[in-house]
Amino acid sequence: MELEEQWWKRQLAADIYEALRYKELKLPSYKGQSPQLSLRRYFADLIAIISNRFRLCPAARHLAVYLLDLFMDRYDITLQQLHMVSLSCLLLAIKFEEREDRVPKLETLNNLGCMSSMNLVLTKQGLLHMELLLLETFQWNLYLPTAAHFIEYYLSIAVHEGDLHDGWPMTCQEKTRLYMAKYADYFLEVSLQDHVFLCFAPSLVAAACVAASRLILHLSPTWPPRLQRLTGYTWDDLVSCAEKLLTAHESDVKEANKQKCQQQPGQAVYHSSGQTTTVAQYLHRPSMQYPQQAPQQAPMAPNHRPSSYLNHSTSLQAPPGPQHSTAQTVPATLDPKANLPNRAYQVSMHYTCPAPCFDR
Repeated sequence: MELEEQWWKRQLAADIYEALRYKELKLPSYKGQSPQLSLRRYFADLIAIISNRFRLCPAARHLAVYLLDLFMDRYDITLQQLHMVSLSCLLLAIKFEEREDRVPKLETLNNLGCMSSMNLVLTKQGLLHMELLLLETFQWNLYLPTAAHFIEYYLSIAVHEGDLHDGWPMTCQEKTRLYMAKYADYFLEVSLQDHVFLCFAPSLVAAACVAASRLILHLSPTWPPRLQRLTGYTWDDLVSCAEKLLTAHESDVKEANKQKCQQQPGQAVYHSSGQTTTVAQYLHRPSMQYPQQAPQQAPMAPNHRPSSYLNHSTSLQAPPGPQHSTAQTVPATLDPKANLPNRAYQVSMHYTCPAPCFDR
């Protein structure tokens, strides 16, 4: 969107944010009525894989998927055309969000392994025709804010020296910021997985990503007044979206534990098993909403055990990470059940093992 790098740190950050929020109010409506809605996940993954291959910014990736969602919502598109539409959406998003030298060449795209596996060859004329159709559909307006456009602004104050970790003062604010950024990036990618997140405003999705990250990292209060003032959202506004994000994270953790147990029998997994607290119960725990008056562990009800993915410990836990490598190619067939894992996105950062954050 032609925003300068790290605009959220500049003098005009508040004005740019207000402009994004104003534009957000005028976003096209999404009805989720595409006949090819079952294939959406596949093509969103295709965009994500190519985006990671060229190390594109999150804003370009999110805009490309959003353009695809809007276009699929309006037209009945054949399978072969969907490949062209997806790649054209990505190219338009790159041209809009990245520098000119970051736009991949036609020859480079055709040489990608996923292109050969799909038996697809792009032509200059075909891409130009599809890009023109897309631009006419959106009335030449690609100024469409996504959650990726808001997340960095919120992250700028997501961690504060006054925050508590498990009821205790933080001793390593630098690492806390690092893990906050990693988890926010993870949840941001999760929000691309399902079109259900399109029913929320992009700024709300970004705020929910920050709130979910603070929950995972056991920071209290979960949604402090400074974030409420900055985003304009209360905790109650975020619960529905945050619950969906945390449910997806819980599923990822279980899948990661399952794969790790299969690969390394007897080795430690990401989190302990056998804990039954649901996402909804955890989200509505009042003790997570307000800081403790003294540096002590938050009180818990009798026989209450924390959620499997929110195990209280004195170290920060990295997200479970992607379920496939960046070199994976997209399968040629498009049976979603046959080809797609539950979490198919390749997140841009790799999370390998837990790293301690607070040494007491």
